Amino acid sequence: MQRRQDIADFLAEQPRIMFLLRLVASLGIEDCWVGAGLIRNAVWDRLHDIPAALLPESDVDVIYCDHNDARLERDLSIERLLVDQFPQVQWSVHNQARMHERNGDAPYRNAMEAIGCWPETATAIAARRSGDRVEIIAPHGIDDLLNLVVRPTPAFLHKLPIYQARLASKNWAKRWPKLRFVDYRGL
Repeated sequence: MQRRQDIADFLAEQPRIMFLLRLVASLGIEDCWVGAGLIRNAVWDRLHDIPAALLPESDVDVIYCDHNDARLERDLSIERLLVDQFPQVQWSVHNQARMHERNGDAPYRNAMEAIGCWPETATAIAARRSGDRVEIIAPHGIDDLLNLVVRPTPAFLHKLPIYQARLASKNWAKRWPKLRFVDYRGL
């Protein structure tokens, strides 16, 4: 894998991921994506020659940005709908129109801007089904993801204690030993 299209093609070849992307697309929500761990983990597994998991090992993050209806109740309703349709995974649904409040950021205009504020550059990626193809957004590019580099996004450079605690809790190096972690403790 070298290009964004390579990632899209790879995801399109993963039946379980495609099932989840189709299910989310069937919601008919604009600017709606599946992101973070599901996509990152699949790519890192592939780059480490780890067979695809039967089910996602982490929650399935569904994110969208709708400023017209940012109620938490809407997220919970969508989550229940997804659980009813496919209870084998842990769904996590968040409208990014209000997530800036929790994250201490300026309001996000769209999902791409919100994803850009996620903790790691390699995690700041999302995919969706668009017609017959898979569409990818990655506001910080795909180089860190494909080169197995873990570093904070610019939004997390001033949240390094949170970033470091997150990394410590994930223990990613055990599963993906080729990862390279950029050390920001000296900043």
